[in-house]
Amino acid sequence: MGNSETKEVDLQKLLVQQLESLKQAGLAELPIGATSPDFDFDDVADAAGIRAAAPPAPTAAAATSQRPAPPASKPAAPATPAPESQPPAINITDSWGEKVAGSERPAALEIVNNEVRNCSLCSDLSSNRTQTVFGVGDPSARLVLVGEGPGADEDKQGEPFVGAAGGMLNKILTACTIERNDIYILNTVKCRPPMNRNPTDREIRNCWNYLERQLEIIQPEFILCLGSVAAKSMLQTTQSLGRLRGRFHDWKGARLLVTYHPAYLLRNEGAKRHVWEDMKLLMKEMGIKLPKR
Repeated sequence: MGNSETKEVDLQKLLVQQLESLKQAGLAELPIGATSPDFDFDDVADAAGIRAAAPPAPTAAAATSQRPAPPASKPAAPATPAPESQPPAINITDSWGEKVAGSERPAALEIVNNEVRNCSLCSDLSSNRTQTVFGVGDPSARLVLVGEGPGADEDKQGEPFVGAAGGMLNKILTACTIERNDIYILNTVKCRPPMNRNPTDREIRNCWNYLERQLEIIQPEFILCLGSVAAKSMLQTTQSLGRLRGRFHDWKGARLLVTYHPAYLLRNEGAKRHVWEDMKLLMKEMGIKLPKR
């Protein structure tokens, strides 16, 4: 086989590997048009004279603490479970339970947090965690962000979205004139999955009671799912993230929107524009006026 033929085969292999990496990150379809990589949330903030919040300083583990999978040019990481075709079967009630008074919500959340700290339902996760990652923010927030699972930095600090993906999330929030302290942020699972793999169905089911009780206590008006794991679990659907985003879904009376995970934006610049469109839709419904770019 000649050199040109060998290069063509190598390029084909790299393309297949890259497409598989995009699929695992939640992108089932390649968007056409309006995917210019020159969009950045910093530009939106700068144009409006907003001082962007400093992103958390990345640690040595930051490079391995964020999804999606490692670059296709490197050897494939071992023991990463393939995405499951069906969402984890979870019994979700149709409406909120009895409303908790605002002054009582911090104590109610702390009760759940103590249960999470002592949880050992997932032996693999509980035996390897540094600490659990419960959630952070305003117990009376109108908006709750639901991510996937803690990474290395989150496991170390006990707070969601503090690594490189947390820096990207801060930029998104700053562009939307939202303070982190005014919202509530949590993850689908409360312990870091080994090798930063996606949580399994069993792990999501084991943690679901905690997540649902957090949301029941807060009872937000709006929920934003970051990434396909959170979206498919919350909505109990097999649809791709690309098909779920761009419109509101009902969740116990709350308005739920789906968008790409901030970690995905670190590797796919073009998706930032789609996240900005999702955030504009969300901010419009929340009555928050956004700066013009």
